[in-house]
Amino acid sequence: MGREQMRSRARRLISVANELLAMAHELELKEGEPQSDREPIAIPKDSHVWAEVARNAYRDRRRRSDIFADAALFGEPAWDIMLDLFIAAKERKRLPVTSACIGAAVPATTALRWLTVLEEKGLIVREADATDARRVFVRLSSDGYEKMVAYFSNVAGDLQSDEDIVQRSLKIAR
Repeated sequence: MGREQMRSRARRLISVANELLAMAHELELKEGEPQSDREPIAIPKDSHVWAEVARNAYRDRRRRSDIFADAALFGEPAWDIMLDLFIAAKERKRLPVTSACIGAAVPATTALRWLTVLEEKGLIVREADATDARRVFVRLSSDGYEKMVAYFSNVAGDLQSDEDIVQRSLKIAR
């Protein structure tokens, strides 16, 4: 399979993923309050590049704490958790709660409190492990994922092609 054919398939998969994301979001809304007074949500363009941009943002946050030698000075555990979960979603990995706590770079009790806040806000979902009752996984909800994509889309600006996204993302990541 040629490179252009692979790109074409990748674009189609991204498009299908966006459609599925929108449907999942609609289903979550229907479970809660009526959506008659809600405005339709425009799904921003998703890109495989956002995982690398998120990974770089996460590394930059760690680097900043290391250089200033005070992790508490720049503490934003909710954002660290969201970045970690977004990266995991893009890599199709499941993240246990314990790993999310470690990724937040704060004491476990603080991270657990932020996980609860993010869950109450509908940005993350906890899921029990079907094979091990002691383990619980955490992931972005469809709304949380959409908002992360919207954030990275917004940061990158309105781009016309995947090549534009890659170029702009590399600039953002630096």
